[in-house]
Amino acid sequence: MMSSKRETYTVWMKSLVFHSNGCTVYNSNGDIVYRVDNYDTKGTREVNLMDLQGTVLCTIHKRKLRFGCWEGFRSSSRRKEKRWFQVKRCQKMMMKGKAECEMRVGSQKYWIVGMGKTKAAFGIINIDRQIVAEVKQKESWLSGVVLGDDVVTLEVDANTDHSLMMAFVTVYGLMRGRM
Repeated sequence: MMSSKRETYTVWMKSLVFHSNGCTVYNSNGDIVYRVDNYDTKGTREVNLMDLQGTVLCTIHKRKLRFGCWEGFRSSSRRKEKRWFQVKRCQKMMMKGKAECEMRVGSQKYWIVGMGKTKAAFGIINIDRQIVAEVKQKESWLSGVVLGDDVVTLEVDANTDHSLMMAFVTVYGLMRGRM
């Protein structure tokens, strides 16, 4: 899903499905736009990124034989679809610190880098070292109080694929054992 304007999402690291692990994503109007579920135990090898109606937008699968390597497919069956993206842990030094992982979408590259003092804050940068998405702890808009570790804000730049950025955030959460 592309948008011509910058969007801000709230990511709650809780699933809407009882006894499932995942997260729920709300837009700035408070509407649910994405949900991630694995219907299994925490840290599973496969999760689904879905829209509100439950349509699978992307299936994310951990490669068994490669440590820290994840692949995303645009449908629920990785056997039928060509790989959409790949995420690998990395040790490259980047703009604002050490890159934690590298993402490839065809010939495009992105990296996740730490952006603040908390573990929850990170950015997704493109090959031009521009921040295209940023995650930080959610603050209450009334009082500025920082909410719990399980609620973050995701800001995605205009003309960026929002579902792709959400898939990257999902993989990073899986790598860090948050889902």
